Order: sequence, then structure tokens, then C-alpha cells
Amino acid sequence: MPTLTIRNVPARTVKSLKALARRRRRSMEQEVRDLLEAHVAERRSVLEQIEAGWARQARRPTPAEVDAWIGAGRA
Repeated sequence: MPTLTIRNVPARTVKSLKALARRRRRSMEQEVRDLLEAHVAERRSVLEQIEAGWARQARRPTPAEVDAWIGAGRA
């Protein structure tokens, strides 16, 4: 299994992770693994929903159309 090293994590974040892990009765390492997996799974689910929505369309939007929509949302 691959190893992930994360440097320069703020002390406040580490303290919060340790407290969360303690409350859930597991190691901080396990807590971080579970948090990462949950985040990735949620992102994957959102992307799958977007893909399903696009599949129902007659055509996919062009990159220019997407940029225009994003720009309109910022106005």
C-alpha cells in the first residue's frame, strides 16, 4: 500500500485531528485515511452525477460555454 507524507500541517489542524480521532476511538492516522477517502468518494459521486446529467443532453457544452456560465455566476 502506498504511503502519503504531508508536511507543514498547522499545529491547530493536528490537534483537531487528534481530538476527533480520540472521540472516535481510533488512531489519528486512521482518522485521516477515513477523511480523505470520504472526501474523494464524495467528489467522485458529484462527478458521476455531472457525467450522468451530460449524458442526457443532446450535446456537451463547449469549454467557452462553460467559461461564460462561470463568468456569469461571478457577476
